[in-house]
Amino acid sequence: MSKTLVIVESPAKAKTINKYLGKDYTVKSSFGHVRDLEKKKMGIDIENNFEPHYVNDRAKSKVIDELKKSAKGKKVLFATDEDREGEAISWHLAHILGIDEKETKRIVFHEITKNAILNAIEHPRLLDMDLVNAQQARRVLDRLVGFELSPFLWKKIARGLSAGRVQSVAVRLVVERERERNAFKPQEYWTIKGEFKKQKAEGRQQKTDDENQIFEALLNKIENKALKKFEIGNKEQADKILGELKSAKYQIAQVEQKETKKSPLPPFTTSTLQQTANNSLGFSAKQTMMIAQQLYEGIQLDDGTHGLITYMRTDSLNLSEKFLLEAKDFIKQKFGEKYSCNSPRVFKKKSKNAQEAHEAIRPTEANRAPESIKKYLDTKQYKLYDLIWRRAIASQMVEAKINKMTVDIENDSKKYTFRANGQSIAFEGYLKLFPNITKENILPDLKEKDPVDCLKTSGRQHFTEPAGRYSDATLVKALEEHGIGRPSTYAPTIATIEARKYVERDENKKLFPTDTAYIVNDLLVEHFPKIVDLEFTAKMENSLDEIAEGKKEWQPIISEFYFPFKENLTKKDMELTKKELTEESTEEKCEKCGSPMVIKMGRFGKFMACSNYPDCKNTKHLPGEDKDKDGQPDNKEIEELNKKYTGEKCEKCGSNMAVKIGKFGPFLACTAFPKCKNIKNINGENQKTGVKCPKCGQGEIVEKRSRRGVFYACDQYPDCKNAYWGKPTGKKCEKCGSLLITDKKGNIKCSNKECDK
Repeated sequence: MSKTLVIVESPAKAKTINKYLGKDYTVKSSFGHVRDLEKKKMGIDIENNFEPHYVNDRAKSKVIDELKKSAKGKKVLFATDEDREGEAISWHLAHILGIDEKETKRIVFHEITKNAILNAIEHPRLLDMDLVNAQQARRVLDRLVGFELSPFLWKKIARGLSAGRVQSVAVRLVVERERERNAFKPQEYWTIKGEFKKQKAEGRQQKTDDENQIFEALLNKIENKALKKFEIGNKEQADKILGELKSAKYQIAQVEQKETKKSPLPPFTTSTLQQTANNSLGFSAKQTMMIAQQLYEGIQLDDGTHGLITYMRTDSLNLSEKFLLEAKDFIKQKFGEKYSCNSPRVFKKKSKNAQEAHEAIRPTEANRAPESIKKYLDTKQYKLYDLIWRRAIASQMVEAKINKMTVDIENDSKKYTFRANGQSIAFEGYLKLFPNITKENILPDLKEKDPVDCLKTSGRQHFTEPAGRYSDATLVKALEEHGIGRPSTYAPTIATIEARKYVERDENKKLFPTDTAYIVNDLLVEHFPKIVDLEFTAKMENSLDEIAEGKKEWQPIISEFYFPFKENLTKKDMELTKKELTEESTEEKCEKCGSPMVIKMGRFGKFMACSNYPDCKNTKHLPGEDKDKDGQPDNKEIEELNKKYTGEKCEKCGSNMAVKIGKFGPFLACTAFPKCKNIKNINGENQKTGVKCPKCGQGEIVEKRSRRGVFYACDQYPDCKNAYWGKPTGKKCEKCGSLLITDKKGNIKCSNKECDK
């Protein structure tokens, strides 16, 4: 019988660790948190120094019973993640199992490998109560804000809304960026480009192909003064310059060549991994962390389950001595001595709060190249592992050497100067690992005073563009730059504001605010400025860090924030009304009773409603709004559904059924509610496409609705879960055989994302 129980928070992690330990150990999972604040109550005794009241998670009762049973008569080691959340999980587990926190044995590791686990087993430590208190402080703070402010938003704006210390700041960033974009006024400017060709030397045959002697250059100076961006502001100015250049002759005015070095980037932290995965792979922050968690906890290879990367929630740039030695040997064997750094390259995090005791995100084994394990990984796991492995290995390779060449070309009057830039790789260095991004632009061998032929000149119109909408990458970067949130909070924050319908994604997966976001943000900015103040939120994060370092007590920090916040909340509750915050008058009249229509705010955004409510309950979409924007039917569709289902009886109690509208569209509900809660889904009825499902071969593709809008799916759900975000045409792709679909813009494309048809 085993003598020691090891408890982790993840079953996948338990499976990997279990194979490294002998028969004297049993590894069990808590499946995450097992104890938290009460859900339906505040769960915090404010008068008693903010003492939290924790309760066991009812959904985890079987898990808790099993852990208690397994722990009887055994030594218990807690092996949850080494961060504040992991430390708190161990503390809660110790409480449930009746183990004194001063006697709790805790083991920590940054990677799930045999050596790391066995070393951790030999060196257990006590619970770090500073980390536990930092987690408690964040939990209590977020509960106080959410529990107090969310009901206020329900009352003053719409039910179902939420507010949070970090999420509301993230929403503010998105809202302000969108307003900046809307207020932006494009400014016209022009660039002049010339296409030049090196002349053949007299009496000599040109050795290189003519094609390689042609190069492009941009107008860079006028009368020896650098050309400013908006100096050529319209077509007339551009045409004037082009006219003066029409019969000009040119020669090389200056050639400058120099060798520069390009250094590799540091290994990944949580934020840089999320940013790069978003930019390079199109992964959301949430998706990146989910896949990274799988790689960390373990993947089944030929010789068993192995953790492939180190812990993925970190802001450190450190690399272990073991990895540095492994990387050096791998680089020498794979690429040669000249590609390896003489001594390890060390990176320092700029943030003063970086946890340097931790490691950067890296592969657990340097010589485990992505190609060698590709068959064990799915496509997304492989892409992310490849990204992490290359970044970590490249960080220990020598710099690349780049030959840069700058050529200035003057016209014969010397009034206009064009500039061409070229570069070539003198030595690849770390770029050996990134062949697909190594770009060369080689200019001909040119010397000063060499004549060149101008094949043509042309002008190009440009307009300045507003700042882009936030992507997952740029929002994470902005939060990090402002000191808001920490490695563990970036992905959940973005996921939360999207789930709460504060933001949606455009066709490029960029974030833009909903109507709800504008109203809630403006309310918070005007009446609760501290909640959405970037500087205040960053200061609070620093305070939480100081609690984790044992420099501050957590209750005074909560007290300093809460009592002024609560006083202001009480005051605003009395002052503000829902009507002044959410209603806008219009000139439109209600077609049913003639009363003025007003714009109101609902859970799903703005809509038009009769001001004579409740006598008249007429509502409709805003003029010009896409009815499928939120997946909701318009008034005409609702009337048709009402006619269709008049007289429909409930099969459970015999009462009439009525058409209701939920967040996923129309459905039938029993009118005897709440005595009878029978409902019936009517999405997709009479909206068949006539296309047979290619996946199961049995069902038909029908139109359905969700909170993201209209989609098309097999009517054999849940037996078949085949679905599309465009209407199938019934025809198949010539390239891959998948169904062709019509998107919202009317374009026909392949439904297979891997296909470029």
